[in-house]
Amino acid sequence: MQILNLTQHTPTPEQIEAGVVGLTAEHKVQLLSLLSFNEIPTRSDISKRANAIAELAMHYNCRKALIGGALWLMSELEKALLLCPDNIQPVYAFSQRVTHELHHADGTVTKTNVFKHVGFIEV
Repeated sequence: MQILNLTQHTPTPEQIEAGVVGLTAEHKVQLLSLLSFNEIPTRSDISKRANAIAELAMHYNCRKALIGGALWLMSELEKALLLCPDNIQPVYAFSQRVTHELHHADGTVTKTNVFKHVGFIEV
């Protein structure tokens, strides 16, 4: 099943393998504009943007949409997606932090955290 990426982030290879697909270039530009706020939005602004993002999603034949970003926008976006005629199921990515340690000859240790995609959480 395809999952439409409605985040500003490029999906990981694991997410793509799990079915995440992107928007057209034109719709991606619109999405990024709708997800970006330069000043504190009103309740009405938040609602309008969530509905506009849901309208973008309706151009695709996806039953699920990956969302993420400002929490105060996500709850409105969840509602807008679920209420659209296609009843698009919002999902969030779930990842696990994997720490890799590299021990150097001088006794120092370099730690690198990698976030590994594990699955999706439905709203």
